[in-house]
Order: sequence, then C-alpha cells, then structure tokens
Amino acid sequence: MVKSFVMLLFTLFMSASWAGEVTVKDVLGRDVTFNAPAQRVIVGFYPEDYMAIGTEAAYDKVVGMSRYIWEARSANWEMYVKHRPSLQDIPAIGRVDTQTFSVEKVIGLNPDVLMLADWQYKALGTDIERLESAGIKVIVVDYNAQTVERHVKSTEIIGVITGQEKRAATIAAEYKKTVETISKRLADANLPEPKVYTEFGASGVQELGFTFGKNMWGAISTMAGGDNISAPFVEWWGKLNPEQVIASNPDVIVITGYETGAVLDSMIMGQGIDKAEARKRLEGYKKRLGWSSISAVKNNRLYGAYHGACRTILDAAMFEFYAKAMYPDLFSDLNPEQAYLDFYKKYLPVTPEGTFMVSLEN
Repeated sequence: MVKSFVMLLFTLFMSASWAGEVTVKDVLGRDVTFNAPAQRVIVGFYPEDYMAIGTEAAYDKVVGMSRYIWEARSANWEMYVKHRPSLQDIPAIGRVDTQTFSVEKVIGLNPDVLMLADWQYKALGTDIERLESAGIKVIVVDYNAQTVERHVKSTEIIGVITGQEKRAATIAAEYKKTVETISKRLADANLPEPKVYTEFGASGVQELGFTFGKNMWGAISTMAGGDNISAPFVEWWGKLNPEQVIASNPDVIVITGYETGAVLDSMIMGQGIDKAEARKRLEGYKKRLGWSSISAVKNNRLYGAYHGACRTILDAAMFEFYAKAMYPDLFSDLNPEQAYLDFYKKYLPVTPEGTFMVSLEN
C-alpha cells in the first residue's frame, strides 16, 4: 500500500513537472493562459494539422473533435482510422456551420483547451462566453486566411498546446521558406502576372462552382504570382457570373476536387484517384459552354488540384503547384506533388496514394 502511495505521488509529480502555466496570444490577439501541454483537448478544426505538428501522440489527449471535416475526405479519414482505430472513438461535437455544435457536449467532455478556427469562433458568438464560464480555455487558430503570418502563428500555437514547440518551429520555418523562395524568384524575374481562375469542381461541368477571393485558393494563387480574376467580385468564396469568367479570359484555370463529387462529371482528385480519370474529368471542362474562347482552354492550361490540400500547413506544396502552373519555365525545377507527399512521410504516420495535382499539358 505504501508502494502504491509512493507511485501515485511520483505520477502526480511527473505530471506537474511536465505541465506548466503558459500564456499564448492567439491569431485574434487574445491572451489565453492554460497549462501546457494540455491534457484534455477538443480539436474544432484542422485535425490533420494537429497531428502533423503535435505528432500522433497528441491524439492521446484529444477528448473530442468536429469529425465531419476529416470524414468529408472519406478516403483520407479511412486511411488514418486503419492506422489508428481509436480515432473513430473520439466523440464528435457537431458542426458550427450547420448549427449542430453542442456546447453542452463540449462542457461535458471537460476539456482543458478547445481549439477553434477563426470562423468557428466568430460564428459561435455568445456561446464562447458559456464555454469560458465553464473553465474551458478557447484558443483560436486560422489556416483558412492563407497568410504566412497566420499559418506560422497557428502552427506555433498548436506546438504549445501539444508540447511540441521545436517541431512546430521547424514546420513553420519550412513553410515560410517555401513561400519566400517563390516570392523572391518572382520578384527577381519581374514577369507579367497571368490571370488565373480557380473553381471547386464538385458540381461538374454544367454548373459553375464556388470560386475564391482573398482566402484559401484565392490567396494562394495571388501569393504565387497570379492575377486572381475572382478577387474583384468575391470577397471570400462564392460564384461568379458565367459570362464574367469568359470576359475575364484567364490564362490559367485550376479546378479542385475531393475524392467524390455531386454528379458524374464532377472533378475528382485525391487519395485512390487514378491520374487518367482525373485528367479525363478535367478535360471535360474544356467543353463547358462558352469556354472555347478562353485563353487557358485554347492553350490547354487547365489544371486539377486536391481540395483537401488547402487551408492547412501542408499547402506549401500548393504554392509550388500554382507557381509552376503559371510560370512553368521559371519554376521548372519544382516537383509540387512530391513535396506534398514528402510532408506526409516526414511529419505524419501515413502517406496517401492517389492524384493530388494534374495537368492537361502532360
């Protein structure tokens, strides 16, 4: 009995020695004080980033998450569950965007920290006060904005939450270096900016899908040296008038997709997707009404990209992808798809197989 008591004291001492009170400033400039590394965490968004930065062991401390964003990439989710079956046992807390997010369930899970995306925090409104009144530390991160500053800050914050500050600093530095290298090469070359249009191709050829203004793919294409034709008309995401796309006459078109779509000719990309099938779907967009007059179509400069590779610390490879698509000679040395897979090999316990970028040019 004495031995058991001594072991209990030792365990408590070790826990206390590893956890210490820290204060972080989140992406909204809010000072949040909590014991780090956190012992009970709810991941509201960016679940794959949380594992990449915090390591797989970080999920030993995850007591809840908004699982839908991971399950939406069904093949990716299944790959992780096959590797780590306990992921499917983590309680789901609902969705903020469909108003199924359960404050009561979150409180009942008794987390130390609730990590939310910027948009989730803002959408929850007064519910944040209820969560904080229950003693839950709410920390906001943001990869959706697609800015270097927020990508780096979010990565550093996850590093603190998980006790992986050094790993986070390395990942953030690698991301920043990729963007800075591309930016410097563009500045030195001083070439005319090609016009670029990006569309989420889930709705197929017959219906114009969502495009992106100053965040997500819109921000990536702009930072990679493009003149985003959607920016003057769409702030965040939305649909352009079909005539506007034709009138803007983009030099490069990127159609993004997940592993599945809403219709038979949806753009599909991602894990388990054959490159020939992805290219066939992409080819179909050349037949869209009115698009035959667009420069990108005339010159066969249509590209496909995996929609799941955006708004994440993994998307440094997508900067390379857009840069090479728009300036093929200037960035001929880059291999974006390999860079994407290399991140998995270096920082995650699984590596997907499939098609994550595709072109009609080769």
